[in-house]
Amino acid sequence: MKEVVAAKQAPAAIGPYSQAIKAGGFIFASGQIPLSPESGEVDGTDVGTQTRRSLENLAAILEAAGASLENVVKTTVFITNMAEFPAVNEVYATYFPANAPARSCVAVAALPRGAKVEIEAVAHLQS
Repeated sequence: MKEVVAAKQAPAAIGPYSQAIKAGGFIFASGQIPLSPESGEVDGTDVGTQTRRSLENLAAILEAAGASLENVVKTTVFITNMAEFPAVNEVYATYFPANAPARSCVAVAALPRGAKVEIEAVAHLQS
């Protein structure tokens, strides 16, 4: 069985997908771009601010699913400029200060709404 997760503290999906799905003891969170939950607009012009907003959105979705960033076992980070990876990494490290999840980082040609970063995650629910 699967359960759709919808968090009011994170921006609504901008397409035909769910913010996250709970299934088999895991939460599969869709990629989060740096949209402000209040305005629906991209938050910030620099990659550091955008990374922070993307992670805050992800945290809100996980909280709505009964978890937190501490439950994350894998992330995938998509960035539009690999030269900005150090700035992304600096902010990312503050959200995962210990026992960081496995991670992939991929440079892409473009992201929705002109965002510079998008982050998706898989989290394990503690039983």
